[in-house]
Amino acid sequence: MEDKLIRVAITHGDTNGIGYEIILKTFADPEMFELCIPIVYGSPKAAAYHKKLLGLPTNFSIIDKAEEAKPGRLNLLATFDDEVKIEMGTSSKEAGEAALKALDKAMTDYRSELYDVLVTAPINKNNIQSDLFHFPGHTEYIEHCLGEGKEALMILMNGPLRVALVTTHLPIKDVAQAITKEAIVNKATILHESLRRDFRVSCPRIAVLALNPHAGDNGVIGTEENEIIIPAIEELEEKGIQAFGPYPADGFFGSGAYSDFDAVLAMYHDQGLAPFKALAVEEGVNYTAGLPIVRTSPDHGTAYDIAGNGIADPMSFRHAIFTAIDIYRNRENYDEPFENPLPKLFHEKRDEGEKARFAQPRMKLAQKAPAQAKAPQEEA
Repeated sequence: MEDKLIRVAITHGDTNGIGYEIILKTFADPEMFELCIPIVYGSPKAAAYHKKLLGLPTNFSIIDKAEEAKPGRLNLLATFDDEVKIEMGTSSKEAGEAALKALDKAMTDYRSELYDVLVTAPINKNNIQSDLFHFPGHTEYIEHCLGEGKEALMILMNGPLRVALVTTHLPIKDVAQAITKEAIVNKATILHESLRRDFRVSCPRIAVLALNPHAGDNGVIGTEENEIIIPAIEELEEKGIQAFGPYPADGFFGSGAYSDFDAVLAMYHDQGLAPFKALAVEEGVNYTAGLPIVRTSPDHGTAYDIAGNGIADPMSFRHAIFTAIDIYRNRENYDEPFENPLPKLFHEKRDEGEKARFAQPRMKLAQKAPAQAKAPQEEA
């Protein structure tokens, strides 16, 4: 499995942004083809325009369907034949439509198992809006299309620093109302499971941030900590999830306390993303956890202000590809032992026989339990 070339689907994003620049720069390095088979969902004409404008050496091969993708080259799957007008650094409805066509085709191909992981180049959340796309962003759209009833969790990560969000693309005025005990427990549970399965952290430690300044100062600056967040943490502890807090966000990041935890659960978008991008923007990755599909993206936007200038840094996009491949392999390793469990040794036995067979081992386990339970108290 470690030698398998992962099929990485890449959507081109907003055609007036830096999407094609970071894609072409990433695959200018031939070593990338030793890790994956890239399939870019986009427009050959748009790709050729960006390549010529920026003077990039990367070549690509045009394919009509994902099954035609070959290793050792950048495969470009044409998701539409129409001309797309490119106005570098400008938001246009045409660019939004081009982004959606690529994304929609990628959703269809994943259902047919034509690739393994998805990496999305940045979109403009405004110009992509239409009758088919009425979501705040990539995360919600992918959850709608491929979630299979599961809920997505946004995780921003760079190495050991992982910041997840209870609420994502919400106006600040709506955040407090959306912070409920159930929402915190749900997101923290998804985060816990992702840390174990996607990142192979055996016993994750999760820091939960407060909502209000100074964690509410015992109700002086807000009651959400006492009434919602602390009860949520207590429920998580009862479920066997190591959750700690609530921590005031400013002191938590300012003191470097995040390094003591495997992940941080922030209450809202800017509370988590502002410090994350200040600490780790160059190689940061946005990962959508909790869904059947493995989807990552760079942690920046369309960057209209530098589009077409040839100065976009592809490092975050490159790490998004690395992360998607690592998570895919981690899931394979984690799931493998559960695929073919050992059959029961005895079948169709009388109930009494089964009870007699298992009674003794359970008794021995019960005898050992008290001694094990004392250990933490002695260490304390």
